[in-house]
Amino acid sequence: MRVYVPLTLSGLADAYEAGELGPGPLDAYAVTPALREWYLSDNVEELEYAALGRAAQASLRLLATDPQAARRRVVVAADVPDGSAPSDPDRGLDQGALGMVRCAGPLPFTEVAAVHVDAPDAEEDVAAAAAALGAADLDDDARFTVDGAEAHELLWFATQEVPGLIG
Repeated sequence: MRVYVPLTLSGLADAYEAGELGPGPLDAYAVTPALREWYLSDNVEELEYAALGRAAQASLRLLATDPQAARRRVVVAADVPDGSAPSDPDRGLDQGALGMVRCAGPLPFTEVAAVHVDAPDAEEDVAAAAAALGAADLDDDARFTVDGAEAHELLWFATQEVPGLIG
């Protein structure tokens, strides 16, 4: 099962240095039954892209709480054994929990398939979105600002490129 773990660049550096993402439990995103129902698709690639997008939103929330972090969203895609990252069935179609799963323990960096990171030219929009995140549920202008960050596609990096990202 592929899971998408939201991080910051400093969190990625810590995980790379430690050789694992953790400690657990780790919140991540994956193709869950609730995400399938919400997204109304059977296309696995589209569903995984939706789970990646949910993780990117969670990375933005991490940036909003860490003013020292570089203003680039980071999502780590890792493969875990099926059933090892369950969703919370009690949350159902709660919009905030769609696709959310919980990994009980740390994830070895050897299980990382890829890393997705904003390009440097997204930093200004990501910074504005992180600052506006708290008001986005109540204010259309703030929501528009947050959507501005979501308009940036995350770039794909192989694991051997991580040292260059965190360097």
